[in-house]
Amino acid sequence: MKIEIAHTAKGPVEYATIGTGKPVLFLHGGHSNCRETLFHKGFDTSKYQLITPSRPGYGNTPLNMNVTPKLAAELVVSLLHYLAVDNVIVYGISAGGLTAIEMAANYPDKVEKLILASAVSKEWLDKNGKIYKTAKKLFDPITEKFVWGMTRLFSGIFPGMIATNFYPQFSKNKSHPLDKNDIKELLTAFNYYNSKQGFITDIEHTIAPGLISKVTCPTLIIHSKNDNSVPFEHAAYAHKMISNSKLVVLDNEWGHLFWIGKDSHESIKKTLTFIEQ
Repeated sequence: MKIEIAHTAKGPVEYATIGTGKPVLFLHGGHSNCRETLFHKGFDTSKYQLITPSRPGYGNTPLNMNVTPKLAAELVVSLLHYLAVDNVIVYGISAGGLTAIEMAANYPDKVEKLILASAVSKEWLDKNGKIYKTAKKLFDPITEKFVWGMTRLFSGIFPGMIATNFYPQFSKNKSHPLDKNDIKELLTAFNYYNSKQGFITDIEHTIAPGLISKVTCPTLIIHSKNDNSVPFEHAAYAHKMISNSKLVVLDNEWGHLFWIGKDSHESIKKTLTFIEQ
């Protein structure tokens, strides 16, 4: 995987690329960046070029003034111009969902298909709610370094305990002994997590009312009814508002993180089938 900084017309963007073929653009979720590869699982890199930018405020992409999904989408489109990529399949994950929707709605010539995977599709957190207030404290750009640093430290010492403690953040299923391979996949993703200014910006994201209904490209909405990070209502709302959409409802072990677990292969297969249709 190659990681570079593109100096685009809209500003610098850190991005990773791997593979050759049909381009798929991944808009990662909260706390992540272009170094995470969990969501690449199942993709044949001899058939697909996987492009993953660090969204504004994450990795080495500065936030600058790109504090809305609309401006983030403009920045990502400028990356496509830089890379001379005419159009892509956009794969929006979790908190990257609103930026993906902005791209599909505002740049229809650039987006061949849209995938919303465990994705936010409207206002996410209640500004008066406990989760929002806790997130503001834990993932402040100063505090988050300590939070993720300690998570990584204890992941190396007590991997099972850390994975078990995080599991309820992702899944509504009852806690149970976790598979060692699942623990490894989760903690490998955590190795790259840094919220920086990105997550504190994500929890403020909104899009214009009605914008989502302007998405006309074929859209796959894939979401677990066991998701404990982004409520399933986001998937139902997106399916209602996007006329050319297909909703796939998962009943999986890991809820939000449907790329992990023995049932992940079936979930990933459904995504690839949509892409290849």
